[in-house]
Amino acid sequence: MALAVAAVGVIGTLGAALLTQGRADRAKRLELDALAQQQRQEREHAERVRRDELSAARGSELLDLRRACYIALNTAARQYQTAQVNLWHALKDGTGLEEACLQQLDERRSAHRECWAEAQMIVPTTVLGSASAVSRRLNIGYGTLKKALAGPSVDGPALDAFEPELRAAWTSLADMRLAMRRDLGVDDLGP
Repeated sequence: MALAVAAVGVIGTLGAALLTQGRADRAKRLELDALAQQQRQEREHAERVRRDELSAARGSELLDLRRACYIALNTAARQYQTAQVNLWHALKDGTGLEEACLQQLDERRSAHRECWAEAQMIVPTTVLGSASAVSRRLNIGYGTLKKALAGPSVDGPALDAFEPELRAAWTSLADMRLAMRRDLGVDDLGP
């Protein structure tokens, strides 16, 4: 009987040690699982933050690119129109500056075409419509002036036809500028 009690005592002691060790292993495993989950959540959070920062940086770069494109396109369009007006006045007044004004007009037209080509790749559709209207108007004005110069002498009626084109181009330029400013967030539509 003593032997049986001793055996039960030894088995109990060993069983308690095994049971304690099993619970300790389980607790350690749960702790490691919780730590691994926490690390996974921290990595996921860090990855989300990195993606958000990258997205914000891309957005900022695109905004800067659009802003630069808008500035160049607006400047080129205004200079193109100014060159048209200068030629128009030179032709109307007969100041003898027609050749220099015509050369300047062709240079400004080329500069505008380059900016317009870049804008077609960068500018969002909402602004592209306005910019396209400006480009068409300026080209119509250019054609009107070239038509006035086509003959041996300046064609007065064709020269007179430029003024309505000039006014329409000014309106288109104002619309384009407004669309650009809205896109950049400079002018809000308001409530």
